[in-house]
Amino acid sequence: MMPRLASQDKGGGRLGRAVLVASAAAFLILFLVLPLCVVFAEALRKGIDAYVAALAAPDAAAAIALTLLTAAISVPLNVVFGIAAAWAIAKHEFRGKSLLITLIDLPFSVSPVVAGVSYILVLGAQGWLGPWLMAHDLKIVFAVPGIVLVTTFVTLPLVARELIPVMQAQGKEEEEAAIVLGAGGWQTFMRVTLPNIRSGLVYGVILCNARAMGEFGAVSVVSGHIRGLTNTIPLQVEILYNEYQIQAGFAVASLLAVLALATLIIKTVVQWRHARLLARLDEAPALALAPASGASTVAFPGTAG
Repeated sequence: MMPRLASQDKGGGRLGRAVLVASAAAFLILFLVLPLCVVFAEALRKGIDAYVAALAAPDAAAAIALTLLTAAISVPLNVVFGIAAAWAIAKHEFRGKSLLITLIDLPFSVSPVVAGVSYILVLGAQGWLGPWLMAHDLKIVFAVPGIVLVTTFVTLPLVARELIPVMQAQGKEEEEAAIVLGAGGWQTFMRVTLPNIRSGLVYGVILCNARAMGEFGAVSVVSGHIRGLTNTIPLQVEILYNEYQIQAGFAVASLLAVLALATLIIKTVVQWRHARLLARLDEAPALALAPASGASTVAFPGTAG
């Protein structure tokens, strides 16, 4: 009776796992794979020549260049800020620490559109600093600096939030030991801290770059939609779609999809390598103890002889 019940439970467990796996696969196919296939199919519907021509159009080329420029500026800024903020939060105790953590999380709770409107109210022609900026011939809103600013704002928490738990788990013992042995602050960071946070840092940079290239709401508010000047790839896709240039719009969107897929692949590789590194670190103590135990085992018969 008991073996029969056990076999029934085992069969039910297999059936439940199969249903869960099939449901997850169907969900991914319906909401991820199928839309991507549609994007690439529509982008290549008129042939490869039309696809290349859509990407080589002056407005599309300008949008691609602006997107890459924005990511190239905002991502390093967030890397520097993220490392500094994570270092301060994880390694030190100070007054206002909770406030700093709250401010880091602020872009997560504020809509990107609201963030864009806030920048217009502060830096626009009718904003708080608008008259002073106009008097000094400084154009922020409806120009590249405004796009970089709002992109930096919406991507600000990504690097810091990846590094804070990593640094907290790392602790301060290794850095303190390095300082006791005579290492300076920069040497300690480069030779002790940075190698320990490298995987988390790379993961944060990947997420930050993906968000920077795909940001739409905040950039749409502050860009002004000036063709060839302030349109990023997402904005260019919207313009082409609204003008019924469907194939060109899908062609530009496919480029953004390729960048997203490349980001996903890099993230997966980083996670895989990090898991392998952790597995090696877990195996290291056992490997270190193995020769000693083996030596003692061999020594006992020799001693007895």
